Amino acid sequence: MKTDTLLQERYGSGTLAEIFGRHSLAGTFPKATDRAAWDAAGERMGEERGRIIAEAEDLAQLPVPAVPATVWLDFKRSGRRREGQLPIDQRRWRLRTLVLAECLEGKGRFLDAVLDLVWAICEESSWCRPAHDPDLADMENPEVDLGAAMTALELSEADWLLGASIDPAVPKRIRDEVNRRCFVPFLAREDFHWFLNRPGKEINNWAAVCCGGIVGAGTYLETDPERLGAIIAKAMRSMDDYIGNFDEDGGTSEASFCWDYGFGYFTIMAQLLEARSGGEVDLWTPKVRRIAAFPMHSQIGVRRFVNFADTHIGFTYNPPHLAWLAERLEMRELMQIAAHQPPHQRAKNMPWGLRTLFWLPDLSAPEYVPPLHDRFRGLQWMISRLDPTDPDALVLAAKGGHNDEMHNQNDVGNFTVDAWGEALLVDLGRGAINRKYYQNGGGRYDFLVNNSLGHSVPVPNGQQQGFGREFAARLIAHEHSEAEDRLELDITGAYPPEAGLAKLDRLIRLDRKAGAVEVTDSYAFADAPGSFESVLISLLPFEIGNGAALIRGERGDLAVSVDEPADARLELDEKPDFPLESETVTVRRLRIVIPESSEAGRVRVTIRPVSAGGK
Repeated sequence: MKTDTLLQERYGSGTLAEIFGRHSLAGTFPKATDRAAWDAAGERMGEERGRIIAEAEDLAQLPVPAVPATVWLDFKRSGRRREGQLPIDQRRWRLRTLVLAECLEGKGRFLDAVLDLVWAICEESSWCRPAHDPDLADMENPEVDLGAAMTALELSEADWLLGASIDPAVPKRIRDEVNRRCFVPFLAREDFHWFLNRPGKEINNWAAVCCGGIVGAGTYLETDPERLGAIIAKAMRSMDDYIGNFDEDGGTSEASFCWDYGFGYFTIMAQLLEARSGGEVDLWTPKVRRIAAFPMHSQIGVRRFVNFADTHIGFTYNPPHLAWLAERLEMRELMQIAAHQPPHQRAKNMPWGLRTLFWLPDLSAPEYVPPLHDRFRGLQWMISRLDPTDPDALVLAAKGGHNDEMHNQNDVGNFTVDAWGEALLVDLGRGAINRKYYQNGGGRYDFLVNNSLGHSVPVPNGQQQGFGREFAARLIAHEHSEAEDRLELDITGAYPPEAGLAKLDRLIRLDRKAGAVEVTDSYAFADAPGSFESVLISLLPFEIGNGAALIRGERGDLAVSVDEPADARLELDEKPDFPLESETVTVRRLRIVIPESSEAGRVRVTIRPVSAGGK
């Protein structure tokens, strides 16, 4: 047995049924009737308790947000995601606030508002998100997606906390709806796109969120040990594939955002299974523990992390998630990171809003100091830090990989540079999402954030990188020492035949003695001379001189010098009012252009932090 991944071999349905026959759910979170526990929670919260109750007072006066059929169909008709999803999310965000306010106060003032929301959610034709199931619902064939699974868990935890005090009919209604919408289809079907790996496509964070929500709801609601065992055993098949898709160092090509989201629900599931089984079900294999450590190895700064794939610039982790992992797995480094993360968007929903009150970071923990160097071998990632003890010091993150990764962007050979506590050369991260955004064959790579023109990679013969697993890097060498870190890649294969390449090698290194990043592209064309340029991406202003440029940061600058060839020309493309997921920015592409066609050549660039004003 491969104990690192094969959870299904350890926890078959028969074994699980025996375990759950011996235990009932206890010791997870206190019910609202446990006034001592909730009064203590309120005292720990300080002023935040009053803010939640005041917000609940306002929300209790508002009607439940409407979700008419035309709002649901807006995504299908217009391609816009936010408009149709917002009232669905608002219902769940309000439920979190009203349930927690009632638990904290214990006076019954918010029960009717909770009842209206719970009943309205139970009456929704579908618990899916419009972007995932854009047609009006087929009531006889409920679909299971992220939204359905999360809703099942949200209602289950609202029922655990308040139960029949909402109304005597509520517990049965919740159980009936969760069973019909989640348990029955999950047990009956094998065709969920998120459930298992299939030829040419690996499952991603969806598997952990969907299984986490369904299994989590099962630990609260399902009283038949055999049926609960069957639900969990089936989920373990999916989790084997999910865990197996992380590399040997615990890395994921989905990067930080989807680790936080997907592995967060894996953590919730693992915690609830431990509680429901009296500690007999333990999902924390050696590999899962390495995955849990991912934030420790992907840190750029105190509140900055590698943002490859669909991770937005400035992403931070969910503090209660890291705090619980730190305690459960005895990883003090995760607590050090958790203590310095700001409040998180995920706290707006019921599961994380509840855990924010009980999975508490130790705010006295010092800031985490990462090592000089981290590496994820299966991803071909390298994170190199000039001086981890200095939050202003130079940090390089670079990647190879292939162009059919999870939440893929065509970015083989991409890199970012941070200094002065700022993102200076960036990965644009997550774009403004619409219907085309996740359609690999239908427009995803029309978005600059997803195609190679939006990344700091070469452009040979005017060609972008191709989409597909075959468009990949080959690792030539990787070295780490106190003097330097270097990642050398053959990225010829990332480009289509139209690029005409015989060779394109990229060397990315951090020279600790010089305090600089050096990037060298060595290229040759196969049949005829060709054009070549290399690109650097930033959101900050450039000043361009003769063979050099200066990126103007808020606290310091970044000097870019083209060491060879001597006749390289620097040109700047600017795209103002460019939409990212959560903000509008100006994207700046510094193009290092070789002026004449050539059969072969080399471009070498040095990137060095300098104090404000370029000195």
